[in-house]
Amino acid sequence: MDMKTASKKMNAKEKYRLLTRDLAWDPSYRTEEEIFPYIAYEGLKIHDWNKWEDPFRLTMDAYWKYQAEKERKFYAIIDAHAQNNGHLNITDARYLSALKIFLQAISPGEYASHKGFARAGREFRGVGTQVACQMQAIDEIRHAQTQIHALSNYNKFYNGFHAFADQRDRIWYTSVARSFFDDAMSAGPFEFMMAIGFSFEYVLTNLLFVPFMSGAAYNGDMATVTFGFSAQSDEARHMTLGLECIKFMLEQDPDNLPIVQGWVDKWFWRGFRVLGLVSTMMDYMLPKRVMSWREAWEIYGAENGGALFKDLARYGIRPPKSWDDAEAGIDHMSHQFMLGLYQWSFGISLHAWIPSDEDLQWLSAKYPTTFDKYYRPRWEHIKKLEAAGTPLKNYGLAKLCQCCQLPTVFTEPDDPSLICHREVEYKGDKYHFCSDHCMSIFDNEPEKYIQAWLPMPALFQEPTNGDLGAWMDWVSLKDGQDNGDFADSQDRRNFEMWRGMATSNQ
Repeated sequence: MDMKTASKKMNAKEKYRLLTRDLAWDPSYRTEEEIFPYIAYEGLKIHDWNKWEDPFRLTMDAYWKYQAEKERKFYAIIDAHAQNNGHLNITDARYLSALKIFLQAISPGEYASHKGFARAGREFRGVGTQVACQMQAIDEIRHAQTQIHALSNYNKFYNGFHAFADQRDRIWYTSVARSFFDDAMSAGPFEFMMAIGFSFEYVLTNLLFVPFMSGAAYNGDMATVTFGFSAQSDEARHMTLGLECIKFMLEQDPDNLPIVQGWVDKWFWRGFRVLGLVSTMMDYMLPKRVMSWREAWEIYGAENGGALFKDLARYGIRPPKSWDDAEAGIDHMSHQFMLGLYQWSFGISLHAWIPSDEDLQWLSAKYPTTFDKYYRPRWEHIKKLEAAGTPLKNYGLAKLCQCCQLPTVFTEPDDPSLICHREVEYKGDKYHFCSDHCMSIFDNEPEKYIQAWLPMPALFQEPTNGDLGAWMDWVSLKDGQDNGDFADSQDRRNFEMWRGMATSNQ
């Protein structure tokens, strides 16, 4: 007689396979080369797309429930922040400059990642990669939206928040982030995954979302803390996805190793240059600091990065060739960048300032071998100029790096007293660079980087044609309100007046 047998219960991996990649099909009337033309574009050899593993295995219904719960908590907190004048709970109006940098440079980068992953999901052949890209594309646009929503409350009261999208594309200090994402989005799909999954998620976001969001909490900004921690749970998934992509490429074919190593070298350095913004936010723009940029790097950069490259060593991956130079620059980058913001304060959509004596003491304690030797004397000199009524203002245009697009304000790795400048001639034109590594990236892909749009030369082109006032209008920058010294700013006066009204009986 026939015997009934209980059907085997599927495990989570088997269920996930049925709900994702087993829904795919093989093309019949078009070749795979026609449907996925970019698979061979980068020279990688992929033999088995089914080897791709999504470490989190989220289905769509689970994803929506998970994110909806975070949304409820997030909007409850930012509504309470707005209704209770939470903007007056921050420690000091100087903190607003950090938020402006975040909104102008980082939030548009999240949106660019959304577009990039939507595109990469179409260009990948494997269903596992397609589903992973779909999930991350939705994550990234959610991050952009929640950040803009949280910071929109500050726009009601303070200057410099009103035109962040224009300023992301047109002002020099945000050009480093814009060029990073333009570079990634104009690459092939696997290089895009390296740029975002490895450099942006692994190198950048750990050093931004964890220590900086802790700094936001220290400074009374619960709206920023909330969107930061809401995003960080997604970032953990994104980092794991980036590592899975690296391992997938390396396990598919040994010939992929030199290509992946080249991307590790390139995108570590590109991400490190973007961190110049983050280092300045942490060391100079938080009135109450949770840690220095050096301390954050030791925890979230050196330790995490060291562990990553030990893990990848079994595949033949070595640390990025720029690692030692990056380490040499950690004690200098925030100071050099803040000095740049101060001297070019007419051309920024935030406020800069001379550090107070208390700030200088803190920086001396955190950077005992470098700050007093190289940077305290500069700030003391700038302070004397200010007291004499002749403040340091540099109305000259900075020389920009053709690769990372930052001004060449950084110094030689082995000599912090000498500006690092490199120059290459290509097809009759000269191109300038802030480091050996930016120059090396250019040398490897010159036809890509000669097309770079740089904000300084654009001042002499349409629509501004060298007119500084027209440039101010073009970048939506209100001279005397959005820029200049913090000490004389409307933001400072308003904050102190409103804080006084909120905390006194008068």
